Amino acid sequence: MSTPSQAATPRPVAAVGPTARKALVRLVPLLALGYLLAYLDRVNVGLAKLQMQSDLHLSDAAYGLGAGLFFVSYIALEVPSNQIVTRVGARMWLARIMITWGVLTAAMTFVTEEWHFHLIRFLIGAAEAGFFPGVLYYLTLWFPTALRGRILSYFILGLPIASMIGNPFGGWIMSAFHHTVGLSGWQWLFIVEGALPVALGIVYLARLPDAPATAPWLTDDERSDLTSALMRDAPASGHGAARFVQALRSGRVWLLGFMCFASLMTTYCLSFWLPTFIADAGVHDPRTVGLLAGVPHLFGALALLANAWHSDRHRERRWHIAVPLLVCAAALASTTLATWHLTLVITTFTVANMCLAAHYPVFWCLPGTFLSGPSAAAGFALVSSIGNVGGLLATYAVGWLRDLTGTAALSILTFAAVLVVSAVAAVRLPGSVNR
Repeated sequence: MSTPSQAATPRPVAAVGPTARKALVRLVPLLALGYLLAYLDRVNVGLAKLQMQSDLHLSDAAYGLGAGLFFVSYIALEVPSNQIVTRVGARMWLARIMITWGVLTAAMTFVTEEWHFHLIRFLIGAAEAGFFPGVLYYLTLWFPTALRGRILSYFILGLPIASMIGNPFGGWIMSAFHHTVGLSGWQWLFIVEGALPVALGIVYLARLPDAPATAPWLTDDERSDLTSALMRDAPASGHGAARFVQALRSGRVWLLGFMCFASLMTTYCLSFWLPTFIADAGVHDPRTVGLLAGVPHLFGALALLANAWHSDRHRERRWHIAVPLLVCAAALASTTLATWHLTLVITTFTVANMCLAAHYPVFWCLPGTFLSGPSAAAGFALVSSIGNVGGLLATYAVGWLRDLTGTAALSILTFAAVLVVSAVAAVRLPGSVNR
């Protein structure tokens, strides 16, 4: 067992490799599965739209508003939610989030009017608020900065996997169960995808420790090594944000919020509207649409892992964010030239999604390079909240412009331009973010 003096001595990151791997195996798969279900919860409405829109007589603008109302409550409650997670612990709070959003997702089955759709989407956003930034904060309690690119890539891998398997799975549910016991396929989609987070929330209550100090599967030596490695990060994390409120006033946090805004605006454009773009290209069977919509996310998963690994290995963050964003902007702009050609639609959206996915784990390393403790919880939540304003605008803007002009080209070109600005901002970040 380590003596007190040994425990207080910072250890090289390599020394905690076995302990970090143990924590990774115990925690990250459960957290990634939660993110997978969270993302499905947000975007399953994009696939459900193929049947739900005609059943409920929704216009594209009404659908876009309903999809976007999720973000109104989500944005409003993310920072308060992350303040709570620092007080009650991640195990209890993350489980609460999952169980309540699962119940509300299943309640989508009973939607019969446009206002029902809008109300429940709003409530789902309130229930889910804080899950993603809460997990990001939780991971800073377990893994040193130098390992976080790869760790975050494994967690965020839930996003492309959700889209890769979620669309085919959802399409199969909608086709196979359509009209079973009098329910439409889209209703069965919400029933199944509501039950899953409830079950996982119960697992969280049983399996997630709040911090290394309460993990029964760590030895005293492992806790000591892990604590020492995390303490080594602490001096670099004090950037005028020692308290929760101070993080909300940090100019660097707001800059990262803008960058997240640009990325999520594009992400949700792809997630909510890609099935519609594929249908516009001549594919109408939900199962086929789901399979084709999964293709960009398969390649996105590979790009995400490769870029995070390369960034950690070279201890470089800025260009591993900027270059993917610039390529994504170019690919996204080119999608406006391929609207009616299925192969080109899939190809251009695949390139755009690969680059967008690749930058995410590297980007989410940045708040942890200058924030720690409650200030990190505040910073992650504020960045995520600002970013999700992009999700709100994207879902509504695309629907509104499609109704107005018959095409989504103007909104897509705008998203591409904002990504270019974000890439420039990434390059101008201080060198300290490369830790």
